[in-house]
Amino acid sequence: MAMFVGFAVLVTALIHLYLWKRLVRDTTRPGRWRKAGGVVALLLALLVPATMVGTRSGSDWLAWPGYLWLALMFYLLVLLLVLEVPMAVAKLVLRRRERAATGAAAVPSPVPAGGAGPGRAGIPAAGVAEPAPAGPASASPVALAEPSTESAGEPPAAGPAGPPQAADGRPAGDPPDHDPSRRLLLARGAAIFAGLTAAGVTGYGVRTAMGAPRLDRVQIPLAKLARSMDGLRIATVSDIHLGPLRGRAHTERIVAMINRLDADLVAVVGDLVDGSVAELGRAAEPLRDLRSRYGSFFVTGNHEYYSGVEEWVREVDRLGLRVLQNERQEIRARGGVLDLAGVNDVTATGTGLAAPADYAAALGDRDPSRPVVLLAHQPVAAHEAAKFGVDLQLSGHTHGGQMAPFNLLVKLQQPVVSGLGEVDGTKVYVTNGAGFWGPPVRVGAPPQVTLVELRAP
Repeated sequence: MAMFVGFAVLVTALIHLYLWKRLVRDTTRPGRWRKAGGVVALLLALLVPATMVGTRSGSDWLAWPGYLWLALMFYLLVLLLVLEVPMAVAKLVLRRRERAATGAAAVPSPVPAGGAGPGRAGIPAAGVAEPAPAGPASASPVALAEPSTESAGEPPAAGPAGPPQAADGRPAGDPPDHDPSRRLLLARGAAIFAGLTAAGVTGYGVRTAMGAPRLDRVQIPLAKLARSMDGLRIATVSDIHLGPLRGRAHTERIVAMINRLDADLVAVVGDLVDGSVAELGRAAEPLRDLRSRYGSFFVTGNHEYYSGVEEWVREVDRLGLRVLQNERQEIRARGGVLDLAGVNDVTATGTGLAAPADYAAALGDRDPSRPVVLLAHQPVAAHEAAKFGVDLQLSGHTHGGQMAPFNLLVKLQQPVVSGLGEVDGTKVYVTNGAGFWGPPVRVGAPPQVTLVELRAP
């Protein structure tokens, strides 16, 4: 845990250093505005770990500013990284144009035909002494040897210390190899674009995350399902995430939505809470009103192990949901039989808080002619479930990525991020979840409640 925290702090510091460089240093000249921007960047960097720690210790007032900045920070980082390529191209084009302009300024203008010039009539070539005309009016040799340095347009003569220089160290009269004002304008344009876009995306994400979950319906055929059980419906929800930003009203809305479906079974596949029973027990109470023909079931998610898993197992059971802890329930309906199994979350391994996931206990020694549906919080559990011939696994955990393009990283850890997939012959359906974790933002993965309809062949 200490290594994880240290790594997270290091990454947060590096991200804010990069944002300061692109949004403050590159867009301001040295002075009080740059100093003020540095102070703001430092405070925002400290806000992230303060929010993570504070919301766990009861300082819920930090949740909104801290998590909103976390989302805005994420999208600023993504947008600025994407802009690096066009910015580099634009800078290269500017540099080449400026160098071309510098070279053009250094080439002397051609002398007009018949005009005066070195070596032409009346003016001696440089370094060549022309004989003085005879007569008393001829100029003295001294005068010829010491021409005036005050002539218009002549550069100052070089002194013992070398050629004269401009204030920026360039030789006097030479144009700069870049135009600072153009580069400043380019950096400010990129910063404004990234800032406005990130704010707009974050605002859209807040509206989506705080809105009502979307109802999705999916039909999944099971080869072993009896014809009489065709159309059996399982209302599936995960990742409700009751916590500092979501309370009782959130639970009530989800329960009302599920009850309108008139489902045969209800499956809550983990991550119900982000806090203890003492803190969130009242927020979870509406779960006692869930209605279904053959029962409501629950399996633990990783966040239950951060929130007092033993207490929550007892509390959820008290509210009328059957907690499947490495066990299965026989479902007899419409003249057929279905095995509904559940395993503890893979996070349980090594915590000592509850039994780790035990697939043999939940799935072993059963009638292989029956179809079996497994409730497991994380999609990755399908690799083990497939070894026991599981027909369908219902999962959550991923939030569908929650904030695109973060879903691309989730795919590196989980075999299915959202929707229906297959792992080693086992069908896996992953719901986006009805809540959110951390930032109250969802982009590309709206909150979801799913009605799974099982179809016979």
